[in-house]
Amino acid sequence: MFPNMMNDNNFYTSDASDKERHAHLSDVDHYSEGLQFAKRERLPRAAGLACLFFPLATEMVSKPTAGGWWVLLVLWIFVWPHLAWQLASRSSDPLASETHNLKADAILAGIWIALTGVNLMPSLALAMMVFITTMGAGGPRLCIAGAILTLVSSLVTLKLTGIAVDPVSPPLTIWLTVPVLLIYPLLFSWVNYRAAIRMEEHKRRLQVMSIRDGMTGVYNRRHWETLLRDEFDNCRRHQRGATLLLIDVDHFKTINDTWGHDVGDEAIVAITRHLQLCLRGSDIIGRFGGDEFAVIMGGTSCESAIAAMTRVHDRLATFRLPNTPQLSLHISVGVAPLTEEMAHYREWLKSADLALYKAKKAGRNRTEVAA
Repeated sequence: MFPNMMNDNNFYTSDASDKERHAHLSDVDHYSEGLQFAKRERLPRAAGLACLFFPLATEMVSKPTAGGWWVLLVLWIFVWPHLAWQLASRSSDPLASETHNLKADAILAGIWIALTGVNLMPSLALAMMVFITTMGAGGPRLCIAGAILTLVSSLVTLKLTGIAVDPVSPPLTIWLTVPVLLIYPLLFSWVNYRAAIRMEEHKRRLQVMSIRDGMTGVYNRRHWETLLRDEFDNCRRHQRGATLLLIDVDHFKTINDTWGHDVGDEAIVAITRHLQLCLRGSDIIGRFGGDEFAVIMGGTSCESAIAAMTRVHDRLATFRLPNTPQLSLHISVGVAPLTEEMAHYREWLKSADLALYKAKKAGRNRTEVAA
């Protein structure tokens, strides 16, 4: 009857196992994270390159540029962002694929810096895009790699094409480039802000899932035991009273065998709701699994705890599940007040368990107090 509890050393030093679980992400999680990463890069890449079309085209018009370069410009500006997304989304490892795409962005940026004759404003905008995206995606290491790729591709293109370096930007080029310098950082920041909000919400959900029972919404056994230990320590430190309850659903196996597990689940949820209605908001309800519940009633005397359980018994006596009105639900309860003789919270829990055994032995559907 008494629930098998985790070893204290393992239970309270489980950080190592948590780190191992987080260190070994499943393939599905890795793919999903990589796909989200590629999605974040898609909009800034497409919008940033589209804004750069006009300043780059203005510079190309002012220089004798072969028609092939115009085709390459159109493909890079309007096709490459969507092709990069397709490559990442169809890859078995979107994260690695998108990292390669960012390196390709750096190489292409260097080519176009060279083709504009290292014109100051377009070159500044292209370098800014490379640095922001690589730093945001991979930190200093990827940023340095992107800078090197941009520099090398620019020097190689200058050498192969023989284009003269002319950094002076005419007024038209300046005015066409300024929006890029303003819009792209804001757009990139907005996309990453949205991602941060989603990650925070996901983290919050995971935190709730880690401490709550999925069916009933009350604390799960692992977290409830942590709260029990904390309550025990606080009560001992501040000389405060508290009462512990262990609750078992009577004949729960028979309910499952006779009516099915769906009805058993409905019974568990119904009893949880009755406990929540009859107890205070400060009382800590936990589910140990199956048909076992536990409640920590801080600052509560044994008599008050018994009175609260009497209300639960009375409500259950007239309650019927909607789909099985012929089924009556009953619970057995063991009550254990915290005493000075208890040196460990497990002694407290053991006392409540003995009281629960006493209630079952006396015929069930009753509340018994630890001797």
